[in-house]
Amino acid sequence: MSYGFVDKVTISVYAGKGGDGAVTFHREKFVAAGGPDGGDGGRGGDVILVVDDHMSTLMDFRYKRKFTAANGENGLNKRCSGKDGANVTIRVPRGTLVRDKATGSIMADMSTGEPFVAARGGRGGWGNQHFATPTRQVPRFAKPGIPGESHELILELKLLADVGLVGFPNVGKSTLLASVSRARPKIADYPFTTLSPNLGVVYVAEGASFVLADIPGIIEGASGGAGLGHDFLRHIDRCRLLIHVVDVSGSEGRDPIEDFETINRELADYSPALASRPQIVAANKCDLLGDDREPIERLKKHVEELGYEFFELSAATTAGTKELMQRAAAMLSTLPPIAVYEPDYVPPAPDLGSPEDVEIEEDDGVWYVSGPWMDRLVSTVNFTDYESRMYFDKSLRDAGIYERMEALGIRDGDTISICGMTFEYKS
Repeated sequence: MSYGFVDKVTISVYAGKGGDGAVTFHREKFVAAGGPDGGDGGRGGDVILVVDDHMSTLMDFRYKRKFTAANGENGLNKRCSGKDGANVTIRVPRGTLVRDKATGSIMADMSTGEPFVAARGGRGGWGNQHFATPTRQVPRFAKPGIPGESHELILELKLLADVGLVGFPNVGKSTLLASVSRARPKIADYPFTTLSPNLGVVYVAEGASFVLADIPGIIEGASGGAGLGHDFLRHIDRCRLLIHVVDVSGSEGRDPIEDFETINRELADYSPALASRPQIVAANKCDLLGDDREPIERLKKHVEELGYEFFELSAATTAGTKELMQRAAAMLSTLPPIAVYEPDYVPPAPDLGSPEDVEIEEDDGVWYVSGPWMDRLVSTVNFTDYESRMYFDKSLRDAGIYERMEALGIRDGDTISICGMTFEYKS
């Protein structure tokens, strides 16, 4: 959008990697051979979304869309763990939906005020203190830290309003909002004066109030992307009640009944659930008709035959607005609360692979061995330690990797490449 209201953005979040476990040994005067005392690595930082009620748009994300939490520190000697990585906090407006970009599924609805951990930091690796046994008293290896989660997220703002004003541009929605609340939207005698949703609180009586949203004008084809309405239809998704404002005077040269039917078609095309939402029809600009009641009676007959309640009003003079708001408040008292979207995101199972999935390819005398299972095995091995290397060699042999390579024709002295490291093959 070229204007200041931004209600949909894509961001990338990266949690911190866990710190590596330390390989250290106790050193103290008069202690000839201290045991292993390598501490654990710190946990990687999380990326956390929180609600900020002072934000009304996603404008802040136009220039910063990548958020990375700090890595955990590596373990230290004397059994001291490394520090956890600092979390990153992202503030969003209340009512923001968080979707996984890859699947489109909902991860969180930031309407309740509860923080949401969008990406969890990786666990820190174990220090060598954990690997001492009666037969292995000098372990020279430790576990590396686990990488943190990462996601591409779609942030989609859906306003939290009880009642939504819908209708064609310039039918008087902003004037109505201004007349019944303290909201001061831009009002002018030309289409698309309203370029962003406006909210106002309507006080009907002591202890009775509701939030009213003025949605930018919808036009024919809005559900398919025409005009500005397509950008803002999502903001009435949560509304419990719709007030359909119709220019009964025909001041814009349109037929009121055709306007009414066109808007309802667009609502139905966008969302059948939205089209079935309770609706009050407000015939606005009655003051411009003078004594001519034919257009009013014609529209009233049409909408009442369809089962809608009908109100006559003039937002400019406030005539009829009090009765309309009182009826809206009465209907809200019997309607369900504002919808909160339930998360439907299912995290994909980690691809751990299996030995059978390991790929073995020979190119110009070099044997390349790759696959998720191999990557995971390599991440647990300290190749500077003899015992750790023996564990790696045994794992390959037990998994049948050597047997497969021998069947393919590998010979002593050939080079094996695994995860960027090279080894000489010996049978």
